[in-house]
Amino acid sequence: MKINDFLCAKATSADLQSKTKKGVITEMVELLITSGAIEKKHKSNVLDVLMAREALGSTAIGQGIAIPHGKCDCVKKLVGCLAISKEGIDFNSLDGEPAFIFFLLVAPIDSAGPHLKALARISRLLKDKYVRDNLKSSKDAKNILLMVQQEDDRLSEL
Repeated sequence: MKINDFLCAKATSADLQSKTKKGVITEMVELLITSGAIEKKHKSNVLDVLMAREALGSTAIGQGIAIPHGKCDCVKKLVGCLAISKEGIDFNSLDGEPAFIFFLLVAPIDSAGPHLKALARISRLLKDKYVRDNLKSSKDAKNILLMVQQEDDRLSEL
């Protein structure tokens, strides 16, 4: 599975405005709604699912990365969006550091395999400090998408 299989390009942002965990998740869900990946009528349900998952334990995995994710019957296929915060946000990370790179995933209820493969692929991509640094310094969504595509292609060749 490649990241472009589930990443919604129109829901990519190089400039998150939110300053809180709930704000980031809400802003990213709104990006998915605006892009057409999620219907507006499902906003509340998706937010509830994602916040319930956060209540189980933070999805911030350290090194400036958070991967909020959850399963919802309001999507037919796995969808994701990628957004960057220039200032960083306290996301209760494992290493105590703020998160700058946010990759949000919403999966269908019955999609354990694709959901886990997506999480693994994202983790593998973001393990590379060069990728993280370049994403954090990206000026716009176009640069973010280009970087992700290039690095995802490189991972496929390994």
